[in-house]
Amino acid sequence: MELEGFSERLMRYLDHVEYRRIETSEDLETIEQLRYKAYKAADVLPVAVPSMIDDADFDPHAFVFGIYYFEELVSTIRLHHVTPEHPLSQSAGVFPDVMDAYLDAGLTLIDPARFAVDPAVAAEMPVLPYITLRPSIVAAAYFKADRVLQHVRPHHAAFYKRVFYAETIVDRRMTEIYGLELTLMATNTHTTGNKLLKRYPFFDSGVH
Repeated sequence: MELEGFSERLMRYLDHVEYRRIETSEDLETIEQLRYKAYKAADVLPVAVPSMIDDADFDPHAFVFGIYYFEELVSTIRLHHVTPEHPLSQSAGVFPDVMDAYLDAGLTLIDPARFAVDPAVAAEMPVLPYITLRPSIVAAAYFKADRVLQHVRPHHAAFYKRVFYAETIVDRRMTEIYGLELTLMATNTHTTGNKLLKRYPFFDSGVH
């Protein structure tokens, strides 16, 4: 499909998509159910945690979003705004050396985690990853972050490199919590931000 046509198609989806910040215990229970369903379907359920809701969900720099399509919850993502003064992040658990280096350099980061999409909806809606990841780019613009991180399974790295101009920071590292390897990538917002928004206007919130 022609790239311009794809971008226009994404924009049309926004007419029916709502991004809600999740803050109530009732809504968090729904998010937990979706996380479990998505992770089980992908065979990546954490092996070392009793629940799909953790303390990081309640951190003041955490933003848990539910993505609703025609009023139906179809996906979710959690963002952390990571700063030298507030270093908590999901990526720090696997890549502490890299995170420390970023923060020691004074950089601020957006660290997306708990990416989960309804498996049944994803099969019918291949653009759902783009829709779900949009808040990470909006947050980067809002907070003027230096990097947007992506800790992903190695076979997903090509998607993030192609769409988000992400660079591979750590090729692969075994994780105890999931029992599988993850790759750490990062999008440099200063060198690729304008290029990304021009190519995919869908990610542009108007906040710069």
